[in-house]
Amino acid sequence: MRLLLFNMATDMDDPILGFTTRWIWALAQRMEHIYVMTMRTGRVEMPDNVQVYSVGKERGYSEPRRLVEYYRQLWRVLRHDRIDLCFSHMIPLFTILGAPLLKLQGIPIVTWYAHPHLTRRLQMAHRMSNRMVASLATAYPYKQDKLTVVGQGIDTDIFAPDHCTTPDDPPLILYVGRLSPVKDLPTLLKATWLLRRQGRRFRVVILGGPTGPQDNSYVYALHAQRKDLGLEEIISFMPPVPMTELPGWYRRCSVHVNLTPTGSGDKVAWEAMSCGRPCLVANEGFKETLGQYAERAVFRYGDAEDLAERLAWSLSLSDDERTRMGSYYRRQVLSMHSLPRLADRLVEVFQEVSAGGGRAT
Repeated sequence: MRLLLFNMATDMDDPILGFTTRWIWALAQRMEHIYVMTMRTGRVEMPDNVQVYSVGKERGYSEPRRLVEYYRQLWRVLRHDRIDLCFSHMIPLFTILGAPLLKLQGIPIVTWYAHPHLTRRLQMAHRMSNRMVASLATAYPYKQDKLTVVGQGIDTDIFAPDHCTTPDDPPLILYVGRLSPVKDLPTLLKATWLLRRQGRRFRVVILGGPTGPQDNSYVYALHAQRKDLGLEEIISFMPPVPMTELPGWYRRCSVHVNLTPTGSGDKVAWEAMSCGRPCLVANEGFKETLGQYAERAVFRYGDAEDLAERLAWSLSLSDDERTRMGSYYRRQVLSMHSLPRLADRLVEVFQEVSAGGGRAT
């Protein structure tokens, strides 16, 4: 199968989207050839059967020029080779722009979307796609008539336990992700304040940065809240790091906290679990992965008291209990959300859609 793949960013060092390069590598092992069209590139290393074309955002191209580049590159690919299917990952705009040309040539479209925000653009991409795929059913905010749930695709070779690394002392509570309002970080700060009142020893690291200038005021408010609560010696804000550095952070923590509400599929929670670390989440979509620990590990979104109570429970676990929990989580991720499993599931979907098992309206 010869695949056209639309991708938001193709950059191994991107702290948010660097994982997509691992996805491309996994799919390349199962495809004859892949043509990647991306909004921007950075450091890229790909196998011989993958070609990457950027529309030039990394070169500072304006939106009109990027639109011209998009159609120039797309027409170049379609003229050069026969394409069996298009897979659009988290970029419904490319789905919409490409659909007329692709449909004209009989090329079906599978679009991945896993985010709580329902937009007009997503609704249009849904209509133009033969199939929609997402990590969790709860992560897709629109009609599910075309939806297939395929899991997340965690690289469990990179995100793995390391028995030579011991958790920090005092215990480390870790948050990894963007600093934006949907992540609900004020709840973590308030829970930290409540936990400190119990006299416990611990520290908190918030590892990430704003999405863009629009989130700068939110980050400023978080720093002000930390100061107002007297938590400057306990809570540290650290800049985002490349994907390859994340496992070291997960392995050092005693518990990882993910505050994203139900309706998303935040991969960092699965990454922490794949590293064998306890994880607390506000997203009920993770209950299947959390399995036997779901009732203790899911806290009420926006409820600082509930989070503080569960953090206290996590920090009180013995080393043996923590190891058993981490091993269980690791097995759950391997069986439900590993990268090889995702790649196999996507290929199954591609083959089914190519054989006429999907429709666009």
